[in-house]
Amino acid sequence: MTTNTRTDQTSIDEQELQAMVAAADTGARIPEGWQGKTLLAAALIWSLFQLWIASPLPFYDWPIIGSFGIFNDTEVRAIHLGFAVFLAFTAYPAFGGSPRHHIPVSDIVLSLAAAFCASYLFVFYHQLVTRPGLPNTLDIVSSVAGLVLLLEATRRTLGPPLMIVAIVFLVYSVAGPYMPEIIAHKGVGLAELINHQWLTTEGVFGIALGVSSGFVFLFVLFGALLDKAGAGNYFIQVAFSLLGHMRGGPAKAAVVSSGLTGLISGSSIANVVTTGTFTIPMMKRVGFSAEKAGAVEVASSVNGQIMPPVMGAAAFLMVEYVGISYFEVITHAFLPAVISYLALIYIVHLEALKQHMQGLPRRGAIKPWQLRLLGLLTGFLVTGVLAGAVYFGIGWIKPLFGDYASLVIALLLAAVYLLLVRYAAQQPDLTLDDPNAPMAQLPAVGPTVKSGLHFLLPVVVLVWCLMVERLSPGLSAFWATVLMIVILVTQRPLISYFRNESNPLAKLKQGVAELVDGLIVGARNMIGIGIATATAGIIVGAVSQTGVGSVLADLVELLSMGNLLLMLVLTAVLSLILGMGLPTTANYIVVSSLLAPVVISLGQESGLIVPLIAVHLFVFYFGIMADVTPPVGLASFAAAAVSGGDPIRTGFQAFAYSLRTAALPFLFIFNTDLLLVDVGWAQGIQVFIVATVAMLVFTAATQGYFFARSRWYESALLLLIAFSLFRPGFWMDRIVAPYQQVEPQVLVQAADSLEAGTELRLWVDGQDAVGNPRSFLALLSLGEGESGAERLAATGVELLQQGERTIVDYVAFDSAAEKAGLQFDQRVTAIEVPQSQPAKELIYLPTLLLLVMLALAQRRRKRQQLETAPVTAAG
Repeated sequence: MTTNTRTDQTSIDEQELQAMVAAADTGARIPEGWQGKTLLAAALIWSLFQLWIASPLPFYDWPIIGSFGIFNDTEVRAIHLGFAVFLAFTAYPAFGGSPRHHIPVSDIVLSLAAAFCASYLFVFYHQLVTRPGLPNTLDIVSSVAGLVLLLEATRRTLGPPLMIVAIVFLVYSVAGPYMPEIIAHKGVGLAELINHQWLTTEGVFGIALGVSSGFVFLFVLFGALLDKAGAGNYFIQVAFSLLGHMRGGPAKAAVVSSGLTGLISGSSIANVVTTGTFTIPMMKRVGFSAEKAGAVEVASSVNGQIMPPVMGAAAFLMVEYVGISYFEVITHAFLPAVISYLALIYIVHLEALKQHMQGLPRRGAIKPWQLRLLGLLTGFLVTGVLAGAVYFGIGWIKPLFGDYASLVIALLLAAVYLLLVRYAAQQPDLTLDDPNAPMAQLPAVGPTVKSGLHFLLPVVVLVWCLMVERLSPGLSAFWATVLMIVILVTQRPLISYFRNESNPLAKLKQGVAELVDGLIVGARNMIGIGIATATAGIIVGAVSQTGVGSVLADLVELLSMGNLLLMLVLTAVLSLILGMGLPTTANYIVVSSLLAPVVISLGQESGLIVPLIAVHLFVFYFGIMADVTPPVGLASFAAAAVSGGDPIRTGFQAFAYSLRTAALPFLFIFNTDLLLVDVGWAQGIQVFIVATVAMLVFTAATQGYFFARSRWYESALLLLIAFSLFRPGFWMDRIVAPYQQVEPQVLVQAADSLEAGTELRLWVDGQDAVGNPRSFLALLSLGEGESGAERLAATGVELLQQGERTIVDYVAFDSAAEKAGLQFDQRVTAIEVPQSQPAKELIYLPTLLLLVMLALAQRRRKRQQLETAPVTAAG
């Protein structure tokens, strides 16, 4: 990708930006005539198909015909991939010089062949079920052709890297006996390979593609419809009206608007272009250089992928890979995402302080900070009261109206929608001013916020269905999308009606046209994701078929020398390297499949029990960092195209701004409180406050500015303070050991003095899944019982003493001992019992005292600099 240098006064051509997004996300080919209509019709039908299978309509007992259009998961995945590869060959040109305005005959043939091969499991589903593992000639030909065409579709939509990685794994599967001894295996034949990769749900049509077809499509479609309705413009205007008047206000507004856009968008590049065309020139206007303005937009847009509820596609994949609910995934991911965004706003604030920037002029007088704080608290209070009224009100409606409760709730929702639209009709329409025009006043807060409150209703419905009703992600997204469709079609004619304007029918037609356009855009946004999840399935299938995962685990453990921190660094580097060529979703699938079990195993051997969700989020965070990292960070190139700055310098600056995002994964591996794992409400609030302060301190250290420019030792002290706030237990454990070691022989006697629920740490020698010696840590909570022997027996384990050796003699099925990893014939070498320790939060006292002293010293130095500055200037 190349970038033309521009002067600050020249705005980038909007068509060029759209072409950039199209090339990366939706396909750069826009054919004309019947070919264009066919392509758009295919995208529209794909969206309608996904809405149909997500809805309860197929299961409804229709008059005369009964229920119809019911597909199982395998059939849905096949049809889903069929649409994706068909659109990949029609919407993405083969080469840079290929035609953009018509589809060559060769691409039409390839698209039809790819669609047939992809939907082969659907067309011949019943025949394949009757002969599992016994492919015939047509099966083999279709599968081989399907794999080849899928790899070509991957090259067109995502570039060569993912295709090359998939080919390497396919070659490795077949050529196992000829590989170096450390990674050699017996190899698989062609029939075994295509059966595993194409004719079952172990490879291409595996979990990742299932998540793409079941969850991700609807969320991407929901975001496309929301943006088509005008929500993206609304979010930008609200952010500017609230924050534009502050120091570096446009940059702070860019962070907030990109975060809000990230709630509904899974693409960092599209986020950069959507918000950046307005925010980057505004940042340059108040003093940011082209590179720093672009870097702020990149950092905030990329962070949109870690912001629940969409999180690219990773949140939905984690549901399947980690085995927890979607609600739990976004609960764990929420706090680090919010902290990261707050830290980015603080980075912008520090940059504004360094360069003595001012904000943009605001309409009317700015209220004193006391009144603004009171207004903010009032807003939170009113929101809380409304949320409580809705929660308890719906809880009262359900038992009162029984089967008609859904209808009553729908009518109430319609009434609220009409009220909010009428409210919006009384406000002026929101329009984005030309950001390169002379400086204008910021939009007024009140009218701006009021003009789009109805856009929040679908988001509220989505969150309500996910978190309160606990519906599946697919069904939740379906109901939110249904409401979004209603809003998209009706908002313009309703606003026209409330304003007493003429010709509401034309507005209705405009709404229907925007709905169709949104359905098409949503489908085209899904092409790359559908292809990526299918191709990543090749890699996952090869890992499961060849057993390379255990070999890689040994290799990585050898490279890391058994050190967990070094292992995490290697994992982060691998994620960054793969992320330079792979989309975030594919990168997450590959690295988590290969390395997540290794990290957990090595953690056990190092004495640290790492939750599976922490490892998966670790991999995901470094996968998205690749969109920032030079030399391939596409988001940085997109931002540089808007700002007119150098893309490499923009990328390095964006990476510097994103250091806080790179630090968070290491922190929540060692302190799972940040992920709200086993944390109550009160402790969760405390964790949020302390972690936010710690991240702001870390940010000040990396930016070299706190209240004044920091000296090197002050930055070092700030890093130490941040670490102490994030991990107070690290220092407390060195003051008073948290565990006392006892000999295994006296475990029963020691258990007599311990209460039920006490967590023991057992060091165990045993074997791994392939028979290699392994030492690891197991956590075992004592059960109920009168004596120590009874409490130990309640865990489901029996120990046998053989001289000085303590052997696991029996482990009950599905017991706490089995879940802890204990197995028959393992040897218990040591046991650690919890002992009394002062609260780790006491470390906060000297840490905060040191922070206050450092702040006072910098404020004093800053004041002296301001006092001497005029004298220096005069001299």
